[in-house]
Amino acid sequence: MCVSPLRALALLALAATLASCATTAKPVKKGPDPLHVAMYGPQPEERFPLPGMDISRVNPKYFRQLVAYQTAEPAGTIVIDTQDRFLYLVQDGGMALRYGIGVGKAGLEFEGGARIGRKAEWPRWTPTQNMIAREPERNLKWAGGMEPGLTNPLGPRALYLHKDGKDTLFRIHGTSEPWSIGKAVSSGCIRLFNQDIIDLYGRVPTGSRVVVLQHHAPVDETMPMAAADGLTPPAAI
Repeated sequence: MCVSPLRALALLALAATLASCATTAKPVKKGPDPLHVAMYGPQPEERFPLPGMDISRVNPKYFRQLVAYQTAEPAGTIVIDTQDRFLYLVQDGGMALRYGIGVGKAGLEFEGGARIGRKAEWPRWTPTQNMIAREPERNLKWAGGMEPGLTNPLGPRALYLHKDGKDTLFRIHGTSEPWSIGKAVSSGCIRLFNQDIIDLYGRVPTGSRVVVLQHHAPVDETMPMAAADGLTPPAAI
């Protein structure tokens, strides 16, 4: 079958156009989950207004979420898995609210059970003598303590662990360095995103049991994010 020169040119132009569309089309990038954006958004009502967190480069597994979790610990217990970088707040029915954490050197020096002996909102921070000796150029100037604020290493909240009535110097706190979540860093104890430590702080009373695991990886299964919103603070243990 013969094709006229004009028709042939039209067909060639159409083929070129289709080929151009196929090669230049770019996949649509999916943005962060709106639920996560809201969860880690700004909190202007805080004593020091807390800005929203840039979550675009955060591994979603470190976001706060409800998971299935098998443990013999009762509801209301905090279980810290330093190896996998997770903190679990045990719930009834084989569930737990899981938070991503960063672990400092001090967070690897304690293992076993303790209690939350004190809670503080926007705490002062004073480095220990070991921290000053380890990083004098960074910590010596704060030997007398640092006032609370957005740059304070403890962030907006801190939970102080005691054992046998004595301060263990082990802290669960926020961080001014959100990039450190999921990592082992040089200083500090157990770090959470600032929005997460505020959430955890509101759920656990003074006296709550805390178990720190250094060499044990728990088994858990992520549940739908929406389920985490319905959690209520557990009763004191």
